[in-house]
Amino acid sequence: MLMSILAVVAACATAGRGVVYQHTYDLREERVTIPGARQPLQGVLALPGHGEGPFGLVVFVHGDGPRGATGETFYRPIWESFAAAGYASLSWGKPGINGAQGNWLDQSMADRAAETLAAIEWARMRTRIDPDRIGLWGASQAGWVLPEVAAQDSRLRFMIAVSPAVNWLQQGRYNTLAELRERGATRAEVDDALTRREHTLTLLERAATFPEAEAAGVTGLTANRWRFIQKNYTADATADLAQVRIPVLLILAEHDLNVDIADTERTYRAQLARPDQLQVRRYSDARHSLVRKSIEDSAVKPYLIALAAPRKLFAEGFWPTNAASSKTHMPARELASIHQSRGHPSVTCPRIRGARSQWASVELGQAYHES
Repeated sequence: MLMSILAVVAACATAGRGVVYQHTYDLREERVTIPGARQPLQGVLALPGHGEGPFGLVVFVHGDGPRGATGETFYRPIWESFAAAGYASLSWGKPGINGAQGNWLDQSMADRAAETLAAIEWARMRTRIDPDRIGLWGASQAGWVLPEVAAQDSRLRFMIAVSPAVNWLQQGRYNTLAELRERGATRAEVDDALTRREHTLTLLERAATFPEAEAAGVTGLTANRWRFIQKNYTADATADLAQVRIPVLLILAEHDLNVDIADTERTYRAQLARPDQLQVRRYSDARHSLVRKSIEDSAVKPYLIALAAPRKLFAEGFWPTNAASSKTHMPARELASIHQSRGHPSVTCPRIRGARSQWASVELGQAYHES
């Protein structure tokens, strides 16, 4: 197996223009420092490759985990697709990542929303950004941030929610059961997992300290992660969604083990009830990250395809696979018509770590392995 992987990597390294294209993007990236709500944010403003603007802007909100501004480079194809429609993209590293001040595990969802609002206000002062053409893009855990931001900022033009959950506890229970079902767990294993989950929830409700939680049998967490969960385990986006007045594009994956997409879609439809306010897109051959199920389920394919052809990671119909199609494929086509038709851009990209996406909003008893 190792020799086969090395052979593919070697082939990619010598494949010439095709591979070079896959890692070359028609963008102008600027490193920026954004005065954040609590500390400066180290970000990237990705402008279209040509022109002086003013450009529309898509503001990125990360999912869970220790993410840098570029999403470990995987945001760049997304930025390029937005750029094809004349939109810049803005993203920043989480606090404590790549030398930034702070610690992302100290943040509540309200803190993340305040940080995003501060970044939007900074962007509106940039001469190359059109302050009246700014929208949001976010994935997974960002589902608790985007609605709060959109509810507070009436000037925003659109919101793109990729695989978002609505209620932290409901999502966590769904994720636990879905993962167990996927691996064929026995009834006894399911009952044991649910019992341990309820035990952890009881400790959270009692505001137990991390040493108390460890003494009570909670495993797999760090003190920082326990504190993060305590700040956020009651998160629910329903009330904020009801206050959102802008167009929303909801993107869902049929094979999502992290988020109950039926519950998410039902809640979004109930709360976003204005005519033509909500569009929903489902991808039949996709996991939570919108990566093709056949790729993400493999221990090898994610690495090889990310190396050789990152634009081909995603579910069919979701991503432009060559330069000629980038201006007619989503999201470029929809961004170009957003003012006329209330269309909405749609793209996403995961951080791949092994065979599973790390966009899950990991909670009771499950730890994001900090790095």
